[in-house]
Amino acid sequence: MTKIPEFLKAGDKVAIVCPASFIRGNIDVAVKILESWGLEVLLGKTVTAAYHQFAGDDRERAEDLQWALDDESIKAVFAARGGYGCVRIIDQLDFSLFEKQPKWLVGFSDITVLHSHIQRQYGIPTIHGQMPKSFEAGTEASLDTLKAALFGHIVDHQYTQEAAPSRIGEGEGVLIGGNLAILLSVLASESDVNYDGKILFIEDVGESFYSVDRMLWALKRAGKFRKLKGLIVGGFTAMKDGDPSFGQTVAEMVMDKVSDDHFPVAFDYPAGHIDDNHALILGKKVKLKITQHKVSLTYID
Repeated sequence: MTKIPEFLKAGDKVAIVCPASFIRGNIDVAVKILESWGLEVLLGKTVTAAYHQFAGDDRERAEDLQWALDDESIKAVFAARGGYGCVRIIDQLDFSLFEKQPKWLVGFSDITVLHSHIQRQYGIPTIHGQMPKSFEAGTEASLDTLKAALFGHIVDHQYTQEAAPSRIGEGEGVLIGGNLAILLSVLASESDVNYDGKILFIEDVGESFYSVDRMLWALKRAGKFRKLKGLIVGGFTAMKDGDPSFGQTVAEMVMDKVSDDHFPVAFDYPAGHIDDNHALILGKKVKLKITQHKVSLTYID
């Protein structure tokens, strides 16, 4: 049976660490917001560290994250930002204490490495949501969903979908996924989650159209779409095109790759590298229902 981290309550301690790129500027706004939620915020050493593009060298970042994972007084761990670096330290981490006493891990983008590894190895839910560096720009709704996920409140979501070519239907399964490029970076490794019977969420930022097409082909050829129960496509932002143009939208690329499948497909879900980055609880069972214009995601366990 899946072990669920305890939901937060006022007075709990949470940690902010930087397992990937270093922070430009500060996260004072995020700290104040977390404190306004009644939480005591502890800052890891990597929050103020820098080593080339990273928040400390690999050893320093692994040790800082290990501290946050192991300290029993800490009830949730926030990655301050993404960037790049988690894949460099994932094999240095010991999750034995985390497995015995799980806590919420929060982040997106490069933090997909940690989400995917934890799903593959332990099946413990984690939260894909706003990170402290993105709190200041984040919408009120995105922060509300993050707080709700952490404190055990409802994070079901529904929205109207007009333009993209969704595929109508219903599917149930454990929610997995995250950043598309990062999912590719752990493909065929010990951090590569089993996609069979799952609802997959994908998003990305700053990629070329042809690169997204190539990554989708890689997942298709690896058999990752074959037994999905549903697919949710979030933000694909700051996309780069060539001259001549690649000639397909992200939605068209996706539908090409899953044309032989029959699971529901949703587009424009408000999650990813966007200000309105709604929290998703990865590792929890969900129901995805798509009608002609409406998409609903409901947590069912």
